[in-house]
Amino acid sequence: MTDQHDQQGHDRVGTTVTHRRYVPYSHAHYAGNLVDGAYSLGLFGDVATEMCILLDGDEGLFASYSDVQFVAPVRAGDVLEVTATLAREGTRSRVMDFVVMVVARGAATEDAPGAAALLDPPVVATTATGTVVVPPSRG
Repeated sequence: MTDQHDQQGHDRVGTTVTHRRYVPYSHAHYAGNLVDGAYSLGLFGDVATEMCILLDGDEGLFASYSDVQFVAPVRAGDVLEVTATLAREGTRSRVMDFVVMVVARGAATEDAPGAAALLDPPVVATTATGTVVVPPSRG
């Protein structure tokens, strides 16, 4: 049986954590200023850590991914919004759905080398489902 309620009996499934991050040009590895897919996975680890701290008072440990989809490129100069949503909660496991959205992208030209633009709508770049584990409850 899973416990999906906090100490006050509130459902925690659906809790979200969101970070925003600028992708520096030092992270470009490929032609066209492309960034490798591992960059998104690292960001998923960051939002998962905050989720575990929020829900359990512990950083938790990433156990597995059950699905990862690289939908659109991430490039140096992008501004990313990375979200984790708690999908299921077990006694010690936390299954989360993750998404990386590109919310702004560099649009440099020779005449405007620092140009950038907000994307409306944002572009889904990477999605995943992953499981983290936390220590047994102390309560």
